[in-house]
Amino acid sequence: MNKISLSGSTLNISPIVLGMWHINSIEQNQFEKLVEAALESGITTFDHADIYGGYTCEGIFGKWFKNSAVKREDIQLVSKCGIKLISENRPHHTAKQYDTSKAHIIDSVNRSLKSLNADYLDLLLIHRPNPLIRPREVGEAFDELKIAGKVRHFGVSNFTPHQFSFLKNDCGIPLVTNQIEISAFASEPMFDGTLDYFQKHDLGLMAWSPVGGGNNIKGILENKKVQGMAEKYNLSIGDLLLVWLQNHPAPIVPVIGTMNPERVKSATKTLDVKMDSADWFNLLEITRGREVA
Repeated sequence: MNKISLSGSTLNISPIVLGMWHINSIEQNQFEKLVEAALESGITTFDHADIYGGYTCEGIFGKWFKNSAVKREDIQLVSKCGIKLISENRPHHTAKQYDTSKAHIIDSVNRSLKSLNADYLDLLLIHRPNPLIRPREVGEAFDELKIAGKVRHFGVSNFTPHQFSFLKNDCGIPLVTNQIEISAFASEPMFDGTLDYFQKHDLGLMAWSPVGGGNNIKGILENKKVQGMAEKYNLSIGDLLLVWLQNHPAPIVPVIGTMNPERVKSATKTLDVKMDSADWFNLLEITRGREVA
């Protein structure tokens, strides 16, 4: 699997990313099989956040990484910061809130690096837009982290185009991506101008929940049209939904959340599948529950 350049930057990632949100829900040996399946399939980019698993998931990954033979330069580590949770692992937190202060960003990165047993992040994202954000202070944190060699690239997650533009223009540091929820079940960014903005500015998006989640998939499993499309393309329904997203002209990198090694392997077979436009709109109609206007 060839790497791709994210937004034309020097950050080269795998065209499918494996999300680490739920790795605290499986045993360590299961986790090791999951990561090994990803690496064997060519998935080398792993998506974290400091808060995942109540601040435990980065440590689970770090334990594996410390004991593995994998070289740091052969994988790409993404993490996010900016949310504070009330947690026994952060007893000094007094409220669930957003914090994009310079001190919090730098402290979060230092903690993430320690947990991951890594000396740098390939990509740091501000996890959610903060109504109290001070872009220049964020830029100061980013600049300090970059100079120190602790973070190589920066971006955001769950930002609207206006929020992205506001931060990008005022922080003084290039932002290479926005990680958003987008799938056949959450297609609003395709119609509200979000994808238009990022395509116009030649920016690649990352997609969390790119197939819409298990409950949504269960709702269409018995649909005859969907079954027919899956058979036509020789795909599982989950992978059919991944192909649907990948057939949008915008550069979208899916962050898959499965904890099943076999599903990780099958996901990599979707990259070169071309979907007929009639099938694309039929699947959109089914997942939205209404006709295309």
